[in-house]
Order: sequence, then C-alpha cells, then structure tokens
Amino acid sequence: MARTKVLITVKAYPTLAEKYDELVCTAGFKEDGKWIRIYPVPFRKMDYDKRFKKYQWIEIDLIKNFSDRRPESYKPKDYNKIKLGEIIGTDGGYWSSRKDIVLNEVYTDLNQLISEAKNNDIFTSLAVFKPKNILEFTIEKTSREWDKEKLARLKSKAEQIGLFANSQNPFEVVKKLPYKFSYIFEDENNRRSKMMIEDWEIGQLFWNTLKHHKGNEGKACKDVRKKYFDDFAKTKDLYLFLGTTYIFHMRKASNPFVIVGTFHPKPDKRLKLF
Repeated sequence: MARTKVLITVKAYPTLAEKYDELVCTAGFKEDGKWIRIYPVPFRKMDYDKRFKKYQWIEIDLIKNFSDRRPESYKPKDYNKIKLGEIIGTDGGYWSSRKDIVLNEVYTDLNQLISEAKNNDIFTSLAVFKPKNILEFTIEKTSREWDKEKLARLKSKAEQIGLFANSQNPFEVVKKLPYKFSYIFEDENNRRSKMMIEDWEIGQLFWNTLKHHKGNEGKACKDVRKKYFDDFAKTKDLYLFLGTTYIFHMRKASNPFVIVGTFHPKPDKRLKLF
C-alpha cells in the first residue's frame, strides 16, 4: 500500500504480545471512509513527536499484515516515519466534522455483523455500531498482574537492546488494569449482549481517578461508571466502535467482537432547514 492517510479513532489499551513486547492496536478511517487496523504499534516507545492523538490525521507507509488475514489489518513499515496532521475537533460537542467521516456505515443488527465476520468473503473485523439501548455498565475484578513469564522476557529483551541503559526516564511496562469494564446492551432486534471495553481512554480514566482519590479503587470505579454510563450512555448520542480479537475471529467464536472505543457526541436537536 502506498503512503496512506488515516484518521485515528481507536487506540486500545496496551497489551503484552506473544512476542513479548508491549503493543497497541490502533485503527481508523482512510480518506475513502474504509476502516483500517494498524498493528503492531509500540506506541509508548515512539518518539514524542510521532505519538498521534485520537481524531488526528496521520500519513504512514503501510504493508499488509499477512500473519493476520482480517482484511483491515496492516502494519507500519516504519512507525518512526509517521507524519502527523490535522486534529478534527468536536464542533461544540456535536462532532459534526467527525460524523462526516465516521458515520458513513453504521450497524444496528449484531447478528448481521457477526455473520459478516464469519463470512470468508467479507470477514468484517471493524465496525461502527449503534445500540438500541444501553442496559448496564458492569465492573468486574480481574488479575492484577501481567503474565510473569511474558513480563520477564519483555524486560530481558529491553535490557539487551539497551532500552533501560543510561536513561533518566526508563521504559516501564504499562500497569495492567485490575478491573474489566463492560456494556450490556440491546440491538435493534432486542438481542442482548455483553461486551468488554478495551479502549485506552477507559484505562487512563481509571488510573487518573485512582490517583485523584488517593488509591481508593471503589471511588475510582464509581467515577468510571459515572462517565461511561451516566454521561455517555444516558446523555450522549452513543455509538460503539467494535473490533474482533484475532484469536476468537479465527476460531469463529459465537461473538468475536469487543468494544474498542466509543463515539459520543451530544444529541443534535438543532433545527435543520435543508
């Protein structure tokens, strides 16, 4: 693929990959409105002047990721040669400019989306989804530490290439979230689903509120729920960015999708004359 212009709309929470590196799955829209996934990206190891923000246009050289047969999946030829462009604003909270790019194809039927994901001729793995109702926001405890073997190998690898050497700001693996945050929602056919939210923003919100509440996890979780349920789900025009996990997509799981981001403009009740 030639140098490609992409509007970044998804940055998932960092994970430890099988090759023992901390990686971030990113995704967005090309100029033609089609989804594209960019993976792997060692985001926190990139130079600061190359670290893109959400809803920022970037230009990047991409090559097909042949180890991932999902059609949207590409990998950066050189992530340090990313050119940063314009950040698309919120238009007073109505997100009009963002809507022009993001809302060209919106799913409302989860069965249809899953069927397309399992169809070898389509194999859809990224989508914008509009739930009929958000029923609940759940918070569940999970393991607090990364896999010890993966973590040890990652640190060993970093030391071998001098990542920790002579640095006043040594690289530290991102902390693992001790909670799973999920939406329970209905689609247009009243199909009820529960999906985990794996957006970087929800993780960062938890850590920021935890710091604000001086380590009180109960209060931090309440603040996360207030933002994602009381605000996004109840007062905003909420859409969900859905993406498949590679393993479950390849296994054609009953539902291979998770929530990789939210799109939450204010409801637009302004009078439209034309």
